[in-house]
Amino acid sequence: MLYPVAMTKLEEGNVEIEVPDLPGCRCRSVSAENGVIDIKKSINDHLMILAEYGEKIPEPSSIFSLKEKGETVQNIWAFVEIDITPYLGKSQKINVTLPELLIKQIDDRVAKSERYKSRSGFIATACYAELKKDD
Repeated sequence: MLYPVAMTKLEEGNVEIEVPDLPGCRCRSVSAENGVIDIKKSINDHLMILAEYGEKIPEPSSIFSLKEKGETVQNIWAFVEIDITPYLGKSQKINVTLPELLIKQIDDRVAKSERYKSRSGFIATACYAELKKDD
């Protein structure tokens, strides 16, 4: 998932970064570059706590909808990619039958992409995206 983050430059040269979709998830850093790394860790920590309490993982908003709500209008916006599959619950092994050519396409995509760590991760991401359509 791509979570929008808002960066504000502070007087002392540091930056503050917040995630509007995850209330309370924010950090301060010495630079925007370091801030993106720091906020990614903060997001993962936040999502881990939500998962521990059985809370639903919030969907990311679009930057435009956040700006329309008046969320941090003057900030610089960026996106942070987060793999939410670790926060969806304990993994369970299942037996799935798929056509051979589809498996080859999945494996090729996984091999060429840093986004997916495994065939299972790819399938889980695709399933999650399809299930979101019904919400």
